[in-house]
Amino acid sequence: MTKKNVVIGFMGTQLDSGQGAGRWEKWRPTISLVQHEDTLIDRLELLYPTRYEALAQTLLRDVANVSPDTVVNLVPMDVVDPWDFGVMYAALYDWARGYRFDPVHEQYWAHITTGTHVAQICMFLMVESRFIPGVLLQTAPPKKQERGNPGSYTLIDLDLSRYDVLAQRFSQAHAEALEFLKSGIPTRNKRFNALIEEIERVAVRSQAPILLTGPTGAGKSHLARRMFELKKSRHQVQGDFVEVNCATLRGDGAASTLFGHKKGAFTGAAADRPGLLRTAHQGVLFLDEIGELGPDEQAMLLKAVEEKRFLPMGSDREVSSDFQLIAGTNRDLRVDVAQGRFREDLFARINLWSYTLPGLAQRPEDIEPNIEHQLSRAAAETGRVVRFNAEAKARYLQFAKSADALWSGNFRDLSASVTRMATLADGGRISASLVNAEIQRLQWLWQPVGEVNSTGLDLEAMLPADAIDSLDLFDRMQLEAVIRVCRESLTLSDAGRRLFDRSRTQRSIVNDADRLRKYLLKFQLTWNSVRSMMPADEGR
Repeated sequence: MTKKNVVIGFMGTQLDSGQGAGRWEKWRPTISLVQHEDTLIDRLELLYPTRYEALAQTLLRDVANVSPDTVVNLVPMDVVDPWDFGVMYAALYDWARGYRFDPVHEQYWAHITTGTHVAQICMFLMVESRFIPGVLLQTAPPKKQERGNPGSYTLIDLDLSRYDVLAQRFSQAHAEALEFLKSGIPTRNKRFNALIEEIERVAVRSQAPILLTGPTGAGKSHLARRMFELKKSRHQVQGDFVEVNCATLRGDGAASTLFGHKKGAFTGAAADRPGLLRTAHQGVLFLDEIGELGPDEQAMLLKAVEEKRFLPMGSDREVSSDFQLIAGTNRDLRVDVAQGRFREDLFARINLWSYTLPGLAQRPEDIEPNIEHQLSRAAAETGRVVRFNAEAKARYLQFAKSADALWSGNFRDLSASVTRMATLADGGRISASLVNAEIQRLQWLWQPVGEVNSTGLDLEAMLPADAIDSLDLFDRMQLEAVIRVCRESLTLSDAGRRLFDRSRTQRSIVNDADRLRKYLLKFQLTWNSVRSMMPADEGR
């Protein structure tokens, strides 16, 4: 069954005009629709303002003259201001909602050559949203003006699902944005990847404040800058990325740094200062550690975020700045609000989009790709390519993903660790011995203050790597205690008597020295090896 062709379009008050015989010498878009011999327009829904009734009636007669089989429905559509988008869209929307479309028997072409530019945009949106279930129709005059030449027409289908190439380009752009936010690191943690996917959508669609929480070194500052750069690439911001750590702001300097000041506002204010909020105009302001702001600065920031206006210090005239705020903190601001340290209204304002970045220890599967990323960065900076040998890489990853690796500094710790090994690597290869030394350094770094072993024990230096890897925390603590007793004793027998002073009474054959020797051998240690590695001052 062949469907009927139905055209919906605005009458062109200029392009379709003409009353005398000379009108047939010019190209008129609406008339050209019915002049194509190979295409029959069964019905024309012609929208027009009633003050052009005479022109509408002329078009009605001319269509009947050229194409008697075409039915023309004149649809009066008066709008107060045809250049007002809201008014025009509402009028077209109301008409479409009341129109009885019959897609089973008819196909609809929305003519976008005539009407004001606003009317054409509204027609486009009605088709794109499927309120008009059809395609767009674009007509064009002939290259050489001659009577009866209808020119050409093009049908444009806005159903993008039919265009695989376009769909692939949109998917590619989305994937590139995600890769950009992750600095090109192929992260594997599902939770983190889902988080970045949502942040990507928010970054390119919203100008509202964004709150990034998470431990120090989790990448809040880096992600904020990448979000800005992504928005910049989409021409969504024209200004700069301005970053400040609020923990560094104190006293009058805090308000001055953020909001600026007038000359003489306080002692030392020798000249006007614009402040970072104005510097971030039409850009992005990243306030790291926002929870460190004082109460006065919090109140001023709330006004600036809500109204885009604020008073510099010492000024009686407000200034304006249109910026997007990204805030960062490693604190739980909900607790600070409950305890009165942070304004509830400011928290509510910046908490529309809130994301918690997981620490490195919560993303063990992402450690390996981040190591490779750090090595690539080191190679780009130094021009020297460095790689792990297989044994060293396995050893480092085993430790890095274990419970012993605290990564308290998160990516800062990892970056520093990889940088050290890459710098010390001979011949461009990171060896197992270099890895073992780095592991000792990291363990020392993460050792809690006050819990440093006063005996100076270094089990990693005393035991083979495979023995260290197999030690439970219980075994480690027990072995350290045994070694401590050995170092405090003069002989193997003396140490055995101290260690087995209770259980020896339950044995028929007592040989404390032999028991201790066998215990040490379990860890490939001897009395001499334990004593030989004593610190110099301990052996005195």
